[in-house]
Amino acid sequence: MNYNVIIIGGGPAGLMAAVAAAEHGASVLIVDKGKKLGRKLAISGGGRCNVTNRMEQKDLIEHIPGNGKFMYSPFSIFNNEDIIAFFENLGIALKEEDMGRMFPVNDKAITVVQTLLTKIKALGVETRLQTKVDSLAFEEDRVTGMTLDNGETLDADAVIIATGGKSVPNTGSTGDGYPWAEAAGHTITELYPTEVPITSAAPFIKNKTLQGLSLSNVALTVYNPKGKKIKTHRGDMIFTHFGISGPIVLRCSQFVVKGLKKHQSGTLPLGLSLFPDKNAETVFQELVTAKKENGAKASRNALKNWGRERLLAFFLKLADIPETKALQDIPNESLRTLSQLLTDFRFEVNGTLSIEDAFVTGGGVSIKEIHPKRMESKITKGLYFCGEILDIHAYTGGFNITCAFSTGYTAGKAAAASSTPTSLST
Repeated sequence: MNYNVIIIGGGPAGLMAAVAAAEHGASVLIVDKGKKLGRKLAISGGGRCNVTNRMEQKDLIEHIPGNGKFMYSPFSIFNNEDIIAFFENLGIALKEEDMGRMFPVNDKAITVVQTLLTKIKALGVETRLQTKVDSLAFEEDRVTGMTLDNGETLDADAVIIATGGKSVPNTGSTGDGYPWAEAAGHTITELYPTEVPITSAAPFIKNKTLQGLSLSNVALTVYNPKGKKIKTHRGDMIFTHFGISGPIVLRCSQFVVKGLKKHQSGTLPLGLSLFPDKNAETVFQELVTAKKENGAKASRNALKNWGRERLLAFFLKLADIPETKALQDIPNESLRTLSQLLTDFRFEVNGTLSIEDAFVTGGGVSIKEIHPKRMESKITKGLYFCGEILDIHAYTGGFNITCAFSTGYTAGKAAAASSTPTSLST
């Protein structure tokens, strides 16, 4: 059978592309190699599904460090407010949490998945699960369909590739779409992990001194080998047996990956500040005041409010301050060292976990080869891309899924318009 639009991949981008294409008059087929559609969506947001982020567009773009400016065009077609309206119109009540994150009121990602599946079924979208695509079919400079791994051919006026990247492979994102993109003449920029835990061979990590210790409202800075600041993020983190993890670590991870590659160095320094709004001198003066006011107390007791117990003990040791020694007997030189540790504790990191362990894939189909207002290939007519297969990546917090929904809707709408003479113009 000939379809107007065939979408390969049933993740967030693919499902939204199917909705848009069908709503605009196209006959649509989704082909997916898995047993279920929406697998990545079902586990997103810790199983709660962070459907988008309500930040202003300028701030939204700033949270898309991987080619975020490209998203101005898709956002002009379908933006975060459109996503909110879309789900609310389908009967999913949403709530806004910290930093603009939008979740279903019932905190259940499966509700979002089921509602989307109900929507595409109502629109007449056909699905073929456990179906693997072998290759795309072309005539001159146009895509005409695909061949499945069982030899069957499927014809289409337009093909949308929404297969994701290489992150979270258990949801089906195993990089299948890259060879098809290359066969169509596209460039795949270097793939790398983003939004991924950072690894370190620092002695305190290898010794598990701080393993399991979580910190809130701290700042983490990535430096280059010469000590120049690359990027700082503020929020929560945790020490692990292999390094560090948590929200700000994930956000810093891509800068570690890029920094290690750029400087061809085995390690990069990171700086941790327990007091992001204070400098070392301010903290030193406050420590001197504490020495005057609580000098008779043992150092660990006099300074117990300056950090989590294990971390403070670690810092006191590094500053050569005996925990049981009265604070009044500690020289100011040691307090100055402690102030430096509290505001900029430097340690070396040597990389990240693998791309398969990452939440997001960096790199992908070059956006230079994509029409941003249609998501159509500039090289092969009738071929569209959306979602994480593109060289676009964002921070966690509803930003990646916003890109997926936006590019998916834009691709679906454009594919329908190009393949159906009677498709809607709105």
